[in-house]
Amino acid sequence: MSDALPTIIQHYPVTVELSLQWGEMDAFAHLNNVIYFRYFETARIRYFEKIALLDYMHRHKIGPILKNAECTFKIPLTYPDQIVIGVSAANLEPDRFMLNYVAFSHQHQKIAATGSSLIVMFDYSSGTKAPVPTVIQENIARLTPPSS
Repeated sequence: MSDALPTIIQHYPVTVELSLQWGEMDAFAHLNNVIYFRYFETARIRYFEKIALLDYMHRHKIGPILKNAECTFKIPLTYPDQIVIGVSAANLEPDRFMLNYVAFSHQHQKIAATGSSLIVMFDYSSGTKAPVPTVIQENIARLTPPSS
């Protein structure tokens, strides 16, 4: 393993290690583009668990809703490979925050894709936007690495 992984991932406080599956390949002999969004979703849910957002949602019916998501593909991935998905928060606003993702390939020893998603807090009881709860803001701040 190269030294690249620790340098890249240190900016992403939550990581998930995943194995590419044969069935995730497409007719063009690389990982199907949709799969990156699934991988980002897996990392996003892990991040929500770390900041106790899912627990908060179950108790108060206020939780995240995905406003948008994007992915920039840098290199094609193929089976077999192990990847690390890193996720970090940015741009915390009163009712939303951004999550940024990186997908690092062990096989290629480089970033395969980057992405982001905008998370808006939503009151599932009333069907309206809600502020980011103070406790969640504090948990995000605890996980956010200091700027270099």
